[in-house]
Amino acid sequence: MRIGICALVLALLPIVRIGAQSPQQWKLPDIPWAFPVRDKVQPVIDVRSGLIHVPDSAKSYTQDQIDDLANPPDWFPDEHAPMPKVVQHGAGGEVLGCASCHLGSGLGHPESANLAGVSAAYIMRQLADFKSGARMGEAMPDISKDLSDDDARQASQWFANLKPKVWQTVVEADRVPITFINIHLMRMPLPGGGEEPIGDRIIELPQDPARAESRDPHSGFVAYVPAGSIAKGKELVTTGGSGKTIACFICHGSSLGGLAEVPAIGGHSPMYLFRQLYYFKDGSRAGTMSALMKGVVAKLSPDDMLAIAAYVGSLPPHSEESMIATPSNQTITSLSGTPKQ
Repeated sequence: MRIGICALVLALLPIVRIGAQSPQQWKLPDIPWAFPVRDKVQPVIDVRSGLIHVPDSAKSYTQDQIDDLANPPDWFPDEHAPMPKVVQHGAGGEVLGCASCHLGSGLGHPESANLAGVSAAYIMRQLADFKSGARMGEAMPDISKDLSDDDARQASQWFANLKPKVWQTVVEADRVPITFINIHLMRMPLPGGGEEPIGDRIIELPQDPARAESRDPHSGFVAYVPAGSIAKGKELVTTGGSGKTIACFICHGSSLGGLAEVPAIGGHSPMYLFRQLYYFKDGSRAGTMSALMKGVVAKLSPDDMLAIAAYVGSLPPHSEESMIATPSNQTITSLSGTPKQ
């Protein structure tokens, strides 16, 4: 494989951070390991040509097809119920295929959310918060503006019916591979880059970079966290750390598998969990349920949040609590905030 380094002009790159809010509305936090921004200098790696395959799948796609965010690949269609149109093909405008970021398994990548088994009511509420501006972020606020209530409801229920699975291994480490953020906002090991100290960071890398770029829902991640962070996180999560925070099981259940509309968090991406704690503290998440988290994060430092994310991410990703079905007559909030039966 031919590898070199060159400067790329950002204006010529595909737009991946779709429709991000203007700086006047919202600014991406300056924590590059947690809030990825594609590197201005990218490694030059030979483009994959021809049809691409992944293990155990009968499907094949070109790289251009894989990168078509309005028509993401579905490598294993027999492993899930038929995808709603909005999940597989989007709905035009800013509404791209949900599976392009969250995958056909719902498990997503560290730069996006794991939605597998998350309650439909919770997903709908978050979409409503994105649409109203109560919850800020990167792509989702603009996507939600063009998303119909019906498409949102179909997608939410489809993701809710997926089975949570182990998707990343959390490993304590002193040193990690030197990495870069590619044009798709995926963190990848720099070819021939060697290693560097992990410092106060979480570094999540694909088990197989090529399969991650193929959006293969069978190929997961390794989350490297600083030594000692899992034990520190366990203390904060289970006891509150002598008044620094509130024990997470009070709202999220004894195994952090979720209770009613409060989501399961065990086994989710540590990097994603850190981002959400940070967003609650800086006010980027200010939706109707965010008040429950204000007291939780008020006294937490970034290092505390990192430790909590490391511990919670290391837990099993499901429990009986998280698998409670949503009653058919449960009130689900529409994207405009109006309750619908």
